[in-house]
Amino acid sequence: MPNVRSYESALKRSNEIHADLAQHPENYTMLTGDRPTGRLHLGHYFGTLKGRVELQNMGVNTNVLIADYQVITDRDTTEHIQDNVYNMVLDYLACGIDPAKTMIYTHSAVPAANQLMLPFLSLVSEAELQRNPTVKAEMEASGHELTGLLLTYPVHQACDILFCKGNVVPVGRDQLPHIELTRLIARKFNNRYGHVFPEVDALLSDTPLLPGLDGRKMSKSYGNAISISMTAEETAKLIKKSKSDSERMITFDPENRPEVSGLISTAAICTGRDEHEIAAEIGMGGAGALKRFVTDAVNTYFEPIRARRAELAQDMDYVKDVLHEGNRRANEIAETTLAEVREAMGMVY
Repeated sequence: MPNVRSYESALKRSNEIHADLAQHPENYTMLTGDRPTGRLHLGHYFGTLKGRVELQNMGVNTNVLIADYQVITDRDTTEHIQDNVYNMVLDYLACGIDPAKTMIYTHSAVPAANQLMLPFLSLVSEAELQRNPTVKAEMEASGHELTGLLLTYPVHQACDILFCKGNVVPVGRDQLPHIELTRLIARKFNNRYGHVFPEVDALLSDTPLLPGLDGRKMSKSYGNAISISMTAEETAKLIKKSKSDSERMITFDPENRPEVSGLISTAAICTGRDEHEIAAEIGMGGAGALKRFVTDAVNTYFEPIRARRAELAQDMDYVKDVLHEGNRRANEIAETTLAEVREAMGMVY
């Protein structure tokens, strides 16, 4: 892919933006989102949700997409999708996303944003799409054939970012190729038809990836994820059932003791304490003491979030209203951008 920036230069730019955000939040429009394939878990919360709330409260123009169309990139059913979407909105609101400050919307409800796919697809070659490492990883992880939608997934992401003139996207290092393709599309469009879109930058997170309870990547499909929506009892049960090893002395050693270290990492992120310090405190207490410590740490941290969630769940009409209003606003923005695109392309008849 031409003009691909190194990780180092992307990180340098990201650090500059982080420094500027506090002074000039109004200069930034952020877009991020999730696929509604199941319940959001602690990995989502500490990896992205907490950061979104911080950006929102700083005064950044924040937009959160529920990427319902992306569910069918690698799945053959949309069963449970409506339930997943409403539960996602519940999680967002419970975690502190404020619909008065942040637009929450779904792909399928904003036709004008999706219509940008057509001009954008003309700006990328098949080779550029085939080279995207994330698409290959997604395909291998799902065991699904490569659908046309999955192949063009990065272009669809460019539509998501650019329809609202997004200029920062919080991502991990592995998502940088998507941001580069978005930059390429914006640059090519602007060069060919006139300036419509901003240059997009990655906002790289310094939050370490929270492992699941078994030390592997936290994932619903591995059964190693604590969902935000779980009760304190369900959390305790899941942690109690999680694997540990036969060594009684508790040490933090992710390489050789992934299960024990996965549990310690969860406790550390919820208490703000150092992993080695927690391990030393539990010492010869063994897996039982460690699991009790982790359960207490998670349940204490998430108690107010879960209480708010339970309260919101009593008023699903409000939750639906939040989504309807977000979709309405997204349509307004998308129609305006699409009109600019048509104007630039000389397609106003």
